[in-house]
Amino acid sequence: MCRLFGFRSVIPSAVHRSLVAAENALGIQSAGHPDGWGVAYYIDGAPHVTRSPAHALSDALFHRVSGVVSSETVLAHVRKATQGPLTVLNCHPFQYGRWVFGHNGDVPRFHQAWRKTLLAEVAPRLRRFILGETDSEVVFMLFLTRLESFGPLDKPHVVDDVLEALETTIADVRSLCSPLEEGEEAFLTCIATDGTTMAAHQGGKGLYWSSHKERCADRDTCPSLSAECEAPSVTGFVNHLIFSSEPLQGENVWNPMRPGETIGVDWRMRVARRESGKPRLAVVG
Repeated sequence: MCRLFGFRSVIPSAVHRSLVAAENALGIQSAGHPDGWGVAYYIDGAPHVTRSPAHALSDALFHRVSGVVSSETVLAHVRKATQGPLTVLNCHPFQYGRWVFGHNGDVPRFHQAWRKTLLAEVAPRLRRFILGETDSEVVFMLFLTRLESFGPLDKPHVVDDVLEALETTIADVRSLCSPLEEGEEAFLTCIATDGTTMAAHQGGKGLYWSSHKERCADRDTCPSLSAECEAPSVTGFVNHLIFSSEPLQGENVWNPMRPGETIGVDWRMRVARRESGKPRLAVVG
């Protein structure tokens, strides 16, 4: 299927290594996921999204974008198509206003059986902005529909509401797209962010998270160095939070997310984790 990378930090950081240079960087992973790519990053609170149906590793634009991005928030995706043809409209991340969204997974027989059912659950004013043919974009708009029940989409949302909306969306998709045929399974691993809050859900496809390093290579020069940079947080606050479909080479300590687990961080870099709808503070990395 696809590969995801999400990054949130207290300071703008370059992500070239994670996207291109590391031994198993996202670009390297695109060797098995050649059906398009996308990178979203935030400048002055606004998302900048570049997408292409080309193979990331051989696309000069991917290398160029990866080389210039320096941001507090980045969401990147390489695609292995399951629903929809190879067009730029079907590449992730998808964007609406400040929100961007990437998905690794598949809703079996989406077009044959479930598209109309899911579209009916999307708010009409959001439905008309669905331009592509993927299940992922419809799931994104359903997430925004659920999130809007907590307040306008152009206003900040607390992380617990974002996690609740994401979990509700996944549960609704599973409920609406049933029964599945024998041997079928819906995979709904995804990441969403508005540039300050970022949330991820492990929906059947593996996802790892990291909030600290064994030892930061910039510890002698970084003005934001804190104890949480090199050890599990004891306060629930972190200096960075990274999600990746595969652990990336380097100093970061990686933890696998459990199936059904949702993890997010708010504008203060407070981390929250939910399992089976029960919130708790993430005090271990």
